[in-house]
Amino acid sequence: MSEPASISTGIAARYATAVFDLAKGEGVLDALESDVATLEAAMASSADLRDVITSPLYGRDATEAAMGKLAAAMGLHGITGNTLRLMAQKRRLFILPALLRALRAKIAADKGEVTADVVSAKALTKTQADKLAKVLAASVGRDVKLNATVDESLIGGLVVKLGSTMIDTSVKAKLNALQNTMKEVG
Repeated sequence: MSEPASISTGIAARYATAVFDLAKGEGVLDALESDVATLEAAMASSADLRDVITSPLYGRDATEAAMGKLAAAMGLHGITGNTLRLMAQKRRLFILPALLRALRAKIAADKGEVTADVVSAKALTKTQADKLAKVLAASVGRDVKLNATVDESLIGGLVVKLGSTMIDTSVKAKLNALQNTMKEVG
């Protein structure tokens, strides 16, 4: 990991711990979880929001005001809104994506859940996702929440990452392994 990325991750982890502890102390973890989902959706759909959090062209006061208005418009809890304004004032909004990931992980750990990243060649149906979550939950002994994405280059099969374990059953991986074996033979 590069030094700037590791510094950003460390900053995000400290903010996440503080926000999580405040929310847990006030008994508003459900509101925090909702805020995280709302902000993730907004970041995914709004290029303007991504621009505001990453661009150095906007001043502290302008970004702080923008984050305050954004929090009010989205109906975010006071803890989340105050955190966004503080991050804007300290010029730390660039860590927002890492903060949201860290908060999601802390909330999931508090609930006893683990998240599995699943990449498939085509979108999983609800039945397939439920069955996969059930099989993974049986293997780890905890509830499993799926983070599913699609990568058509896999041709078929799945790539499942759960914690430090990765299972790659994709056709692409099998073809690459076969190609490497053929190169070794001659």
